[in-house]
Amino acid sequence: MPDQEPTRSYHLGLLPGEVAPLVLMPGDPFRTEKIAAHLEGAREVAFSREFRTYTGSADGQPVSAVSSGIGGPSLAIAVEELATLGVRTIIRVGTCGALQPGIALGDLVIATAAVRSEGTPDSYVPREFPAVADRDVVGALLGAARTHGARHHTGLVRSVDGLYADITPGVMPIRESIQEELRIWRRAGVLGSDMESATLFIVSHLRGIWAGTILLCVDEVEAGEIHHLDPSFMERLIAVAVEAARRLTGGV
Repeated sequence: MPDQEPTRSYHLGLLPGEVAPLVLMPGDPFRTEKIAAHLEGAREVAFSREFRTYTGSADGQPVSAVSSGIGGPSLAIAVEELATLGVRTIIRVGTCGALQPGIALGDLVIATAAVRSEGTPDSYVPREFPAVADRDVVGALLGAARTHGARHHTGLVRSVDGLYADITPGVMPIRESIQEELRIWRRAGVLGSDMESATLFIVSHLRGIWAGTILLCVDEVEAGEIHHLDPSFMERLIAVAVEAARRLTGGV
């Protein structure tokens, strides 16, 4: 019988060999193009649903940018399929809302772990299972942020399903319980909220992938709006993420 043609992954639309072992993962598919501009020889290899992939290199080592879409469910799908394609490291390159007064718009947040206030990991493990970033990825992100002189904060983040419940809790039917929960996490020292990190850390751990998160602060929780920041802030976020990729692939 003739050899069968390789099958593209169902959701990502990728063939084996089209994605690098290290992936930079924004939520926004159009941010992958911005990341690709920081890589050498990057080309688009797939764009399926919310999942868009560019593959290039950093200092001669292969690196890909793969978008996850918004929230835990689509990110979990991406991680599952990337694991079958040989990906071994994922850095989420995302955004967050600040929970602490000392975090300014445009600051970077490097997550060491995530509070599980969203539901996707409940399909995998009990609530007692922690969502923790890989320490080598965290170390690479910290070193990269320092190299670029980027103002950054390191610590716990919180992952949620309801974006606007955090931003505009006062218009929600359960406003009192949301506002009290936010006060609790502030008192506990949680830095900010995103929608994907807890899922990333747990699914990656279960599939043998090193994972970390770096976030650009684009709003303050309960502020009522998301800000469109100076594009230079996003460029700095991406530059730090690519620098971390270089460190993890042996460039530094």
